Amino acid sequence: MATNDKGQNTISKYVWVVETILRHKKITFKELSELWLRDEISGGVELPKRTFDNWRYAIWDMFGINIENERKGGYHYYIENEEDISGNGISSWLYNTLSVSTSLSGCKSIKDRILLEYIPSGQKYLQEIIGALKENRLLAITYQSYWNDEESSFDVEPYCIKLFRQRWYLVARSTHPYYQDKGPRIYALDRIRELQKMDETFRMPKGWNAEDYFEGCFGIITDRETDRQLVKLKVSASQACYLRDLKLHISQEEKERNENYSIFTYYLRPTYDFQQEILWNNEEVEVLEPQWLREEIAGKIERMWRKYNE
Repeated sequence: MATNDKGQNTISKYVWVVETILRHKKITFKELSELWLRDEISGGVELPKRTFDNWRYAIWDMFGINIENERKGGYHYYIENEEDISGNGISSWLYNTLSVSTSLSGCKSIKDRILLEYIPSGQKYLQEIIGALKENRLLAITYQSYWNDEESSFDVEPYCIKLFRQRWYLVARSTHPYYQDKGPRIYALDRIRELQKMDETFRMPKGWNAEDYFEGCFGIITDRETDRQLVKLKVSASQACYLRDLKLHISQEEKERNENYSIFTYYLRPTYDFQQEILWNNEEVEVLEPQWLREEIAGKIERMWRKYNE
């Protein structure tokens, strides 16, 4: 336990350094040291320059966050790749996760007053899958889909993993000749019953990129038969506040705003999961364009109305 506490304490110090520099945008080592001594995290012990430099390298290795020095005008330190922390990449996710973990680690006395969401997948097989991704090794999996009563076992080439709506997903291509030509498929980690990393390796397709694979997608449905297109939504003023703070999609733009509603546009593939998101917002969101999507949503609402009136 002591070892874990020591490791957690070290991560807490890394997080403190990053958050302090982010808050001040640019800061000298003298200013940082003074803030350090004023904070209880220091325990009253000064921060040596050599220790700070070591932490900078460790922060880069752990989070991919680069703390640079202007080397002029006071030698101010700043976060060179600040945009990575606010984006959707692994640096952002890892930093934010450990930052929250650091905050929660000191909350044991009020643990009954902090409620978290359960993520049903990932804990059991995530580390093994990441190891296979690093080494380009095949995975032998036994899978139980929602649509089949029986489990099936097969080997896959793991391409990438993605977290969406509290679930981890694996993008992988089956080694079976029938499925191999059809390209990669998506597997939910919470539907995997057994998984083993194999000794056999594979070669990633030249030019394959995870971001390109999901380009224009809302979630994990990558239906290439649904083209990317402009979607226009009319959103009530009260619901628009939530969409401004947490975008539905990276392409979101607010084109019109008044006291009653806002008009948001998106450029994506309006697949099933995006349609479900629209319905989740109930009467607060109305599809204006394209017409086929408006009719599709209207049809779903009509069928729901009939079901409740039977």
